[in-house]
Amino acid sequence: MTSIPNDLDAFWMPFTDNRYFKANPRLLASASGMFYQTPEGREILDGTAGLWCVNAGHGRSRIVEAIRDQAGRLDFAPTFQLGHPLAFEVAARVGALMPADLDRIFFANSGSEAVDTALKIALAYHRARGDSTRTRLIGRERGYHGTGFGGISVGGIVSNRRTFGPGLPGTDHLPHTHDIARNAFTRGQPAHGAARADALEGLIALHGAETIAAVIVEPLAGSTGVLVPPAGYLQRLRDICDAHGILLIFDEVITGFGRIGAATAAERFGVTPDIITLAKGITNAAVPMGAVACRRGIYDTVTHAGTGIELFHGYTYSAHPLACAAALATLALYQDEALFARARSLEGHFEAAVHGLAGAPHVIDIRNFGLVAGIEMAPRRGAPGARGQDLFRALFDTGLLIRVTGDIVALSPPLIVEAAQIDTMMAMIGAALSKLP
Repeated sequence: MTSIPNDLDAFWMPFTDNRYFKANPRLLASASGMFYQTPEGREILDGTAGLWCVNAGHGRSRIVEAIRDQAGRLDFAPTFQLGHPLAFEVAARVGALMPADLDRIFFANSGSEAVDTALKIALAYHRARGDSTRTRLIGRERGYHGTGFGGISVGGIVSNRRTFGPGLPGTDHLPHTHDIARNAFTRGQPAHGAARADALEGLIALHGAETIAAVIVEPLAGSTGVLVPPAGYLQRLRDICDAHGILLIFDEVITGFGRIGAATAAERFGVTPDIITLAKGITNAAVPMGAVACRRGIYDTVTHAGTGIELFHGYTYSAHPLACAAALATLALYQDEALFARARSLEGHFEAAVHGLAGAPHVIDIRNFGLVAGIEMAPRRGAPGARGQDLFRALFDTGLLIRVTGDIVALSPPLIVEAAQIDTMMAMIGAALSKLP
């Protein structure tokens, strides 16, 4: 049994109320399948796949053995002017899962790095084409694109502006698509909201198309409350970008690798962007890894624009051998166990179960797509987010891990979840809501 660390203050924890946690620590010591275990030996049913990332479940021996074997064979290899075979094998495997010709892969180490890489590639592409005036980047309100300065600049989270300032110059934002007044308790894609994509035409009129390099959106936004794209919205963005020579980037750090019943949201929604960012599920979170998938035309334009180093960008750990080994094992698991199709087959049960909470106390909206759901609660007067934190803590203490953002519960269980476990999650959430002030 793992003991509680003596010096909890030594670790400055990310996205955490550090003072509260240090006074009331909740720790995870081990994990297997659908469950975490605490140092005291309690089982915690994982309703969030860790942080949207452990898609194949915890402790998969195939991935563990691949990492262990690779660590003894080649622990590290630089990828600046050198290479190792696994990097090219993983790139080919990832590229084969992407839509259309998005099969040129650049490796990073996280979703945040993948986003910053994608933004740089977009700028480099236009410069290589001779469109050096295209430097503006367009994001979206309530967008989350990681924690790098590029990501928070195109992202739309108020706390980032308040804490870290305006970010990169030359960014602007589309309105978000959340319309609870017309779309509350929608099952699947909302009927209302596609016209919000037309705000891009307004930004083009304001700034000039010749100044805009790229638009980046999450096809399905997860971290800011599970915002499902209205029917027709993504296609409208695609059409506007095409009409004005603007690159469209899908941030699929969450939706990639089966989360919504396909390899990518691009495939599921039938809209193909120019660049896709990936991370999380690419290695089942066993070793950090991020990736950017680009159209061949983007890669060719940048790499043929000059001699020497064409894209002055990269990371020490790009295509790290251990991450590559984990990725190959993970992708093989997804294929051999048909986990993307399995997620698709569970959608109906998951949807019915989560919408069964529609009459629970405090619940003002429920939305879902694939194996993702958001349960929105009314905030307490003068204390937004407090109800969400209370629910998170109460459920952990009774044996269920959820994710909360403000007063919104986000559910995204591993793709190996059983129907009975889905029912257990909803029963536990319902019971906790009934006791919540």
